[in-house]
Amino acid sequence: MRRKKPKKIAIVSAVLIVIIGVFITLTLVVPLVKASNRKVTLQKIAKDTFAAAKTQNLVLLETGLKKLQVEMKGLSKDLSPTFMYKHVPFVGYLFSDEENALIAADALLTASTKSVKAIEPYADLIGFKKGSEFSSQPTEKRLETAILTIDKLVPQIDKIDNDLMLAQKHLEKIDPTRYPKKIGKYVIRERVSNMHSQLLGLVSLTTDAKPLFKKLPFLLGKDEERRYLVLFVNDKELRASGGFITAYAVFSIDKGQIRVRESSDIYDLDSTISHPAAPPEILRYHKGVNDFYIRDSNLSPDYQKSIGYFEQLLSRSSRSFKYDGIISIDTNVLVNTLAILGPTEAGGVTFTADNDSRCDCAQVIYELENIITRPTGYIREERKSILSLLLYNLMQKSLGVSPSQYWGRLSQSFLTELDEKHILVHLKDSSSQKAIESLGYGGRISKTDGDYLHINNVNFAGAKSNLYMTTTVVSNAVKKGNIIAREVVITYKNDHPASDCNLERGSLCLNAPLRNWLRIYVPKGAKLVKFVGSEMQVRQYDELDKHVFEGFLVINPMGFAEIRVTYEIPLSLVKNNKYTLYIQKQPGITSQETTVSWNGQKQISPVTRDTVITF
Repeated sequence: MRRKKPKKIAIVSAVLIVIIGVFITLTLVVPLVKASNRKVTLQKIAKDTFAAAKTQNLVLLETGLKKLQVEMKGLSKDLSPTFMYKHVPFVGYLFSDEENALIAADALLTASTKSVKAIEPYADLIGFKKGSEFSSQPTEKRLETAILTIDKLVPQIDKIDNDLMLAQKHLEKIDPTRYPKKIGKYVIRERVSNMHSQLLGLVSLTTDAKPLFKKLPFLLGKDEERRYLVLFVNDKELRASGGFITAYAVFSIDKGQIRVRESSDIYDLDSTISHPAAPPEILRYHKGVNDFYIRDSNLSPDYQKSIGYFEQLLSRSSRSFKYDGIISIDTNVLVNTLAILGPTEAGGVTFTADNDSRCDCAQVIYELENIITRPTGYIREERKSILSLLLYNLMQKSLGVSPSQYWGRLSQSFLTELDEKHILVHLKDSSSQKAIESLGYGGRISKTDGDYLHINNVNFAGAKSNLYMTTTVVSNAVKKGNIIAREVVITYKNDHPASDCNLERGSLCLNAPLRNWLRIYVPKGAKLVKFVGSEMQVRQYDELDKHVFEGFLVINPMGFAEIRVTYEIPLSLVKNNKYTLYIQKQPGITSQETTVSWNGQKQISPVTRDTVITF
């Protein structure tokens, strides 16, 4: 009898193993296999839906979103048996994150579907291939209709709030740092982290944009005229928050009617100041000037602070201005807009985005430089208004066709230019300005908890040498005891020959020695170890809640220069064992090839906008 007991235990154990095996198969293996098969379908639908959005095809977009919702609900149902494993030690987070991701995805799809339904009656207006008879309206009525349409869309925004908040709540429960860096040759953590940050960024962007969207009818003159002072800045002569201020124009918008109220070059505006202010010491030192004029007000890396200088100097002008905001745009905006709209005439000149062999740059840049900066023995009146005329003609051209032809691409282009700081905005209305800054469109130097880097270059030479300048950055950080040892290497290269800058011959001076004032903004509390490459004595000070290393160097045509800075920052800037470097891009530059390393780990990327890099 006693010998039968082990046999009984073995039978019971075998039965239990079979039951457990069946249970795991039914609640884990089968659901995961089903989900894997469904994900193939989901990926195809998602790809088609994204393509429909890019081509502004509202019918296909709406169909795609409906299919995605059906498949996502099916995926949630397939995987629901696996959610019980979220309490299992060590691997439970995988199933918890899976559940949170599915809830967030469903909420985002619901918000997207509601948004599409809201814009459907006005689809043609905003560039989608379905909708109203907007394109049959006369040009002068189209913008008015657009503004009234935005006003009708405003109440719909609140309807998606709950969906966005639900998505954000569940996305914030996901921690990508819990994932392994790699499984075999497959990168895991970085992919999860990128997807997580993109989705959170999308939710955050939509939430931050809501207050501004609600204000758009007000800002676009729905009830009364609004005026905007547009500053044209030349990023090829780089200044602290964009470029040298070349010209200005005052545009008014009243119930859809756009008018140019005034325009001229910046020297004409400076001539209206009879008692200039004393210049900052940096202008005396580098430019040898005794007066502080509006054209040199772009001195701070913080755009709002530069606008403060601008307005102080403008108050000394005998010319009176009334405006509701200031908008700065650089040459990238003109080039990208022409690339979409095609050749556009202004002042008897046809401008294009095509490459011009005379400068190895966009034709519009060469022609504007030729009109504005080439020395002549006579007065050229078109210099004063050519930029505003070109901008006005581009506006009229975009309004004069069906929105489905241009508006979608133009909107995407302008949003990219705002993100990349080729367009910067200062508004008088405080709530609107707060929304602008929350979106990153105000050119602010940001406050951060972790490591920080902003490299600011200023061209004090007068030529347009930044047209030919490439800059690469290498940022190294290593933990050493209770400090972080930092090294930043900046390499400058000008690979074009010098221009003929002889004024008497009336040559167009584009490329000449670049006299570069350099400021490197790092976290407060940083201690400089060594600064190599500056041609003047290095200065240090605190500004804009950062510590600054300041130097100066000259880069010649066909030349090369390097700055190497080593310093120390507190280890306390590493939070939760994560090293985070926030790189703020200087307005005006298009891209900066950047290599960032932390304790031997390396990431390489072109910095085209403010960028957060985490290890």
